[in-house]
Amino acid sequence: MSRKATRAVSRRILAVLACACIPVPTAPAQTHGAPASREFEVASVKPAKQGGGVEGGCHGIDSAYTPAERAEASPLGRCVITAARLSHLVNIAWKLQSTQWIKSGPDWMARGDERFNVEAEAEDPTHTTEGQLLTMLQRLIVDRFQMKFHLEPAEAPGFLLTVGKNGPKLRESKSEDSRISFAGGVLKPRPDAPVSLTARRVSIPMLTELLSGFGGHGPGVDKTGLQGFYDFSLSWDNESGPNLSTALQQQLGLRLESGKVPISYFVIDSAQRPGAN
Repeated sequence: MSRKATRAVSRRILAVLACACIPVPTAPAQTHGAPASREFEVASVKPAKQGGGVEGGCHGIDSAYTPAERAEASPLGRCVITAARLSHLVNIAWKLQSTQWIKSGPDWMARGDERFNVEAEAEDPTHTTEGQLLTMLQRLIVDRFQMKFHLEPAEAPGFLLTVGKNGPKLRESKSEDSRISFAGGVLKPRPDAPVSLTARRVSIPMLTELLSGFGGHGPGVDKTGLQGFYDFSLSWDNESGPNLSTALQQQLGLRLESGKVPISYFVIDSAQRPGAN
């Protein structure tokens, strides 16, 4: 995966969400067709002339970028994605944590050399959120690829996030904006490297989704029952200690418990290569 794609994945994991999230592929509004929404004012899906790593994403008025990311971001109100397989486009549009949650048929959808460039612009870029752009991108993918899909429930080894025996060690947030940042400006920490993060106005479901993305314990489910938004810092080192599980208990009063957790696979039932725009 290219550096830009890694940044895009990190932004999705760290996105500011005002609702409870689950660490499994996000269920679309409809499971066999395009979600009901407005469409892009203009949009094109074309075969990419060259391969390489997938790059790009959607830039809404609420998209969060570092200064370096903002310089490379798509123009406001647009989705610009290059060199993407169909599975990459699904991964971006439905905010899946990884293409490993996708099941598909012919190789061209997920494993072959066929890639596509997408350029799409909202009718009113200055009033369109990232979520609205992604919903329009879902509709575009369904229409142009004539894609049919469904969600397949399953279970996988993962973790349950619970409150420790002595209660949580969390401070209610007084911040107006949600933010998660890593020491040293790291966008997505390596599992074998020390990690130090600072969180502002973050919910426990958001923390659970974050840990599901790179914590090394698989997908997780929030079982704490904590409903608020919190400010906190969390540091761990899986090589030298304390590891993530110990750090959560000592620093936040939370516990990681291994267990089977519900997941959903995004199953592409059928799709066609897009025709001329």
